[in-house]
Amino acid sequence: MRRKEWYDYIGITAGTLITALGLVLFLVPNKIAAGGVSGLATVLHYVFGWPVGLTMLVLNIPLFLAGLKVLGWNFGLKTLYGTIILSVFTDTLTLWLHAPTTNALLASIYGGLMSGVGLGVVFRSGGSTGGTDLAALLFGHFLHISSGVGLLLVDAMVISLAGLTFNVELALYALLALILTSRAIDAIQEGGGYAKAAIIISDHAGAIARQVMEQLDRGVTGLAGRGLYTGKEREVLLVVVQRSEVSRLKSLVAAIDPGAFVIVSNIHEVLGEGFRQWRR
Repeated sequence: MRRKEWYDYIGITAGTLITALGLVLFLVPNKIAAGGVSGLATVLHYVFGWPVGLTMLVLNIPLFLAGLKVLGWNFGLKTLYGTIILSVFTDTLTLWLHAPTTNALLASIYGGLMSGVGLGVVFRSGGSTGGTDLAALLFGHFLHISSGVGLLLVDAMVISLAGLTFNVELALYALLALILTSRAIDAIQEGGGYAKAAIIISDHAGAIARQVMEQLDRGVTGLAGRGLYTGKEREVLLVVVQRSEVSRLKSLVAAIDPGAFVIVSNIHEVLGEGFRQWRR
């Protein structure tokens, strides 16, 4: 097995452990069924007394087999590994850990964030925990809808079931946890340290580019541009900098061309020289 494969499985293991902690410490003890198979397993746990981890595994088996038949091996062995180990972690940790809070708001916030961080690590490692992902893909295949809409349908049904089983207030907390989980997944997937991208349009593009490379030690890309109103050809500069360098960049541009047109926007992740390196 290649080194990257080992790193991926380590990442999946760590991510499922964090997700299981979110379930065991916060979500399940406080009856917060935040969508997906884990949410459905939480409802079934309180209705029938079934272990959450084992229930997740049992629910995932037909989804995995259906996915194998319909979607092929695209989701691979990493999904099977993530599904099994999340169930094992959940039931094992339940024997040793107890909820640190009975406040539903705190539980939904911390449980949602921990689950999202864990799932984000799993996804970033090329894995999955099955469940909602597979159900959404199957919904999309049979109902001819996007996986995003399929995901929304699955989670909406689980949260609605939680509202009927517990109460509307807990369903609202589950929705909050689901939103936080989604945001945390995005943050982990896209990278937490935001950089800034600047697009600079100026008649002094050459001078600005030289100063950026000399003063900020950042690369500059020149793009061919044309003003549609004036019909004038000019070079457009693209610069990516750290957040701490934005003020210096704006001052540098203003000193050369106070009339320059500058657009600064957020970037979630930058890979390459001067930023985070590619993982091999």
